Amino acid sequence: MRTTVRLDDGLLTAAKTYAASAGLTLTALIEEALRQRLARAPRSAREPVRLHTAGVGGVLPGIDLDDSSSLLDAMEAGPDPS
Repeated sequence: MRTTVRLDDGLLTAAKTYAASAGLTLTALIEEALRQRLARAPRSAREPVRLHTAGVGGVLPGIDLDDSSSLLDAMEAGPDPS
């Protein structure tokens, strides 16, 4: 993506010099620096979300939540009359 960034003249000159000496483009240097900074950024500590369920008290007998094919079959079949 193309964008415009305003940089201090001295910083831009130093960055261009460093990029050239490292065999990088200025874009590659900026991307690398941003990735490193973002990787070090602390993650926000959010409280876990508690999900509330409604309906019957659990999974119906014979339903395997790891088997999407049988789950779809059970949903298409509708409620068990027993």
